[in-house]
Amino acid sequence: MKQIRERQAKAAVSAAHLPAISRGLSQSGSVSADLMEQLRVLEEMKSAITALQARVAVAFDLAQRAEQAEAGVPVSERGQGVGAQVALARRESPNRGSRLLGLAKALVVEMPHTLAALQSGLLNECRATLLVKETACLSVEDRAAVDEELAADAGTFEGKGDRAIVAAVKAAAYRRDPRSVAGRAARAASERTVSLRPAPDTMTYLTALLPVAQGVAVYAALTRAADVARSIGGTGSGGASGSGDVSGPGAVPTRGQVMADTLVERITGTPGGFSGINLDLVMTDRTLFQGDSEPARLKGYGIVPAEWGRKLLGLGQAANSRPPANSEQANTGRATSRSGPAKPSHVQTAQEPSKAGQEVQEAPDPGLAVWLRRLYTAPGTGELLATDSKARLFTGRLRRLIETRDDTCRTPYCDAPIRHIDHVVSWQSGGKTNLTNGAGLCEACNHTKEHPGWTTASLHGGTHGVHTLEITTPTGHTYQAKAPPLPGHEQPHLSESALTSDPSLSDASL
Repeated sequence: MKQIRERQAKAAVSAAHLPAISRGLSQSGSVSADLMEQLRVLEEMKSAITALQARVAVAFDLAQRAEQAEAGVPVSERGQGVGAQVALARRESPNRGSRLLGLAKALVVEMPHTLAALQSGLLNECRATLLVKETACLSVEDRAAVDEELAADAGTFEGKGDRAIVAAVKAAAYRRDPRSVAGRAARAASERTVSLRPAPDTMTYLTALLPVAQGVAVYAALTRAADVARSIGGTGSGGASGSGDVSGPGAVPTRGQVMADTLVERITGTPGGFSGINLDLVMTDRTLFQGDSEPARLKGYGIVPAEWGRKLLGLGQAANSRPPANSEQANTGRATSRSGPAKPSHVQTAQEPSKAGQEVQEAPDPGLAVWLRRLYTAPGTGELLATDSKARLFTGRLRRLIETRDDTCRTPYCDAPIRHIDHVVSWQSGGKTNLTNGAGLCEACNHTKEHPGWTTASLHGGTHGVHTLEITTPTGHTYQAKAPPLPGHEQPHLSESALTSDPSLSDASL
């Protein structure tokens, strides 16, 4: 491994030690000086390209609006879907694409001095975004005045960090229109929200955007609870055991750990945080019952280690030898598809146990009940199977099946949580309500695909047999998104014949 890394480093140096891109190399002639010069030049080129992308995005927006006007699209609906197309072209999420389009419009139309600073390399895209964001509450005239006041040639940005730039912009904006700035602060309370995003090592970031008074009060309450708990030598109102602390027996939890445990208990009402909420954990039967190391997948988070999944279920090291009492019955089930006979491949946690092929197990925490549900997949490819339905809405088990298959929004580069299960080919166009013609999407992406000029298609049995969604934009560009592989089926070193013939490769998930 060390030799491989050394070869990669030498290759990178060889590739980087090229003639300067836009101006001569350092006169010193040293390799280090030349490489630093190239880094500086490349950074300036990135900023210049970002400025050019902004101009192109605005031109594209104008062209799309003109084409939509010719097609008879109402004025109020023109421009819809432009941000989503920008996102696909730049390989970003739809939300990010809309923000990039808004940034481009502000720079090109209202803030030419900031655009010039970006184009010359005095600003990068991140800092240009800060300027646009902090002047969003101003009128066009006041925004242009602030842009001119903070022009790069006045030395505003030389040697300044993000905080210094934001402070300068806020001060200039307040001098121009203090009422708008104050009004923006008053309206900010309406943007309060709570969000959850994955963090490394099976952790998550639970973020709350609150008015400053409430935020300070919450933090003070948690701090006070932690100080009291530590002063009396306890583990806090939440208990360190609820956080999965691995610092060792008898270890005193840190102040931060007690604050985190207190937050969990006060929100959920239980020390461990489980309060009747359904957690969908998908894993293979080998991982669940035989101690295999194949990772599992937790809905709403992503990939988690196998041992962590077994520990969550209370099975730990003991659950590695024998299947559940009804596994013989479960393994007799068969399903068929165009790929041939399928094997029972996955089970998952659910709010309600199925009538057949399930077992309820009690974890050490009496508040956590575990249900096993079998999911059937095609051999080799791991694609989930189901029969056609005459229903128009995706409900019940079919909905859960699609949510399990897609995991997050199926639009390329969008990993937002699934909010809508909709037809790929619409019901009005003859699309069926089945697994192949269903897709999990976030709310924004589901609405976007209904705009004029957008089409979607399901490529069932596409690359490697994985369910593939193909999106075509109004400009004729196509993008594909494949369903993420389920645990146990991303094994390119095994042939399909081995996957179907070896009984030890039969999968189940939880």
